Amino acid sequence: MSVLYPERPSLNYSKYPQELQGPIKKYEDFIANRLQPDLQQVLGLRDTIYNRMSEYLKLKTHIETIRTQGLEELETKVDLGSDFFVKAFVPDTAHIYVSVGFGFHLQMTLEEADTFIDDKVKHLEK
Repeated sequence: MSVLYPERPSLNYSKYPQELQGPIKKYEDFIANRLQPDLQQVLGLRDTIYNRMSEYLKLKTHIETIRTQGLEELETKVDLGSDFFVKAFVPDTAHIYVSVGFGFHLQMTLEEADTFIDDKVKHLEK
């Protein structure tokens, strides 16, 4: 069964002419065994991209908050995974570390991070 069509009943082929029953079954199998799994894979990839975009946009919001409030140091909570948070203290907000992909993080100024985020989000939207 598919996530998109959880209660999809099997067709009653006897109501169709004999010469159409084979092709109908063939197309139904193709949809169920090829197109629906491909669709699930594409939807999963789309969700991954949207999650990345969301994280970058949250970071952009945090950068804007640091700027507007003139914060030179920051006390925050960091998610270590599985919704496990710890307190963190940032003594200097002039530079932040930004994930650039493949497990790499670069130290950037707030302006550099803003520019990078804009470019990254545009790239992810393609």
